[in-house]
Amino acid sequence: MLKGLAMHLVDVTADAIELDERSQYIFRQIVDAYLTTGDPVGSRSISKALPNKLSPASVRNVMSDLESLGLIYAPHTSAGRLPTDRGLRFFVDALLNVGELSQEEREGIEAGVAGAGAGAVDDALNKASMMLSGLSSGAGVVLTATQDIRVKHIEFVALDPGKGLVVLVGEDGTVENRLVDLPFGLPPSALREASNYLNAHLRGVTVSEARAEIARHASAARAELDELTAKLIEDGIASWADTSTRDPGTLIVHGRANLLQDLDMRDDVDRVRRLLDDLEAKKELMQLLSLTETGEGVRIFIGSENKLFSLSGSSLILSPYHDHQRRVVGVLGIIGPTRLNYAKIIPAVDYTAQVVSRLLK
Repeated sequence: MLKGLAMHLVDVTADAIELDERSQYIFRQIVDAYLTTGDPVGSRSISKALPNKLSPASVRNVMSDLESLGLIYAPHTSAGRLPTDRGLRFFVDALLNVGELSQEEREGIEAGVAGAGAGAVDDALNKASMMLSGLSSGAGVVLTATQDIRVKHIEFVALDPGKGLVVLVGEDGTVENRLVDLPFGLPPSALREASNYLNAHLRGVTVSEARAEIARHASAARAELDELTAKLIEDGIASWADTSTRDPGTLIVHGRANLLQDLDMRDDVDRVRRLLDDLEAKKELMQLLSLTETGEGVRIFIGSENKLFSLSGSSLILSPYHDHQRRVVGVLGIIGPTRLNYAKIIPAVDYTAQVVSRLLK
């Protein structure tokens, strides 16, 4: 395990399976061959590679045990064996040796991400996606969450009868607005009163925090304000928060073409095309954030464990990155075949997230 690297794994099977030294060695041979070539391995090849003499028949007995544990399978009759998704999960959890990045590798990641120059965050994220793609046979992915604006000033402005505008000025200088329905019979003074109330109570909080704050003090607000003004405040904050939550953020993907390499079967081609379509459509992207925001470090999803794009056969190695307040504001990583070089990519994704987090601070 990489020193200092937290790995949050899904459907961990390492605790449930124990292999003796011989079984571990044979299983490693099968997994290593799959990760290197994608080809199944037969008992005769493994017998020749063993440091201690073991007949092909004895190797087959061990392979049969591994198959009964659900760690390997035969793609077709009389073929060698390949690791299952469960087998790859066990390998990553229990047997994978993840080394530390060399100083040269760290400097390469820092130069690749920070090459955009200080303050050029968008360019740095784009470079991070490109660099992650270059490190793998997959696609480099960066998702930036919609920023929850911290309120500096809020103003209600009347438009047509029954329609108004909520104008929000953020502490970072951004100005945005949302349309809101005005309650029937609302006097013009209520707009001013609603603005004053919000600016007095919500300055410095985020929009999502503002919504929670308004809900928490709803009864006090109704006691202090008339009913129409209180409703206007609730509707205005709700409309803002609802619109923000529906925005899936910004997706940056590099290396889509990598996903189409070395595909022989029509099913594989169709699977990857569906994955590409989902990426283009930004389908359920916020799940990427929800998969990682509950903890620190790298999250790994292998094959059928990955329900994100409603298909199996892809692995995701993801890590969140944070702003100066340690809030998760995005996620980056690799989407690729299950034959990813996990030992190399896991620490690279982790360190890239650290570098991006430092840039945001």
